[in-house]
Amino acid sequence: MPAKSDLPQGTLDLLILKVVALGPVHGYAIGQRLQQVSRDVVQVPQGSLYPALHRLENRGLLAADWKTTETGREAKFYRLTRKGRGQLETESASWVRLTDAIALILNMSEAGAK
Repeated sequence: MPAKSDLPQGTLDLLILKVVALGPVHGYAIGQRLQQVSRDVVQVPQGSLYPALHRLENRGLLAADWKTTETGREAKFYRLTRKGRGQLETESASWVRLTDAIALILNMSEAGAK
């Protein structure tokens, strides 16, 4: 079983935007999807997930509607706004640049960069 990982500051918002970009989804399902796709490495407590969803909604990056879930319960379903899509693209590109740079540093040999 993989070890749980603490997310770097600001990463949760990016991950939420990515999951919601795939289609309207309720909060609990977002947490489940993150955990499943990451093979249990990313586990977001509800105490972190729901405040992040409200923050993203207040910033205009997500919009939400109340709907009935597959289990018959009422839940807030989130969808990405146009502003949210732009934010996702910007943050994704930035994250890729940063992780590529870190990979270069981690793969550096004693004689210098490979």
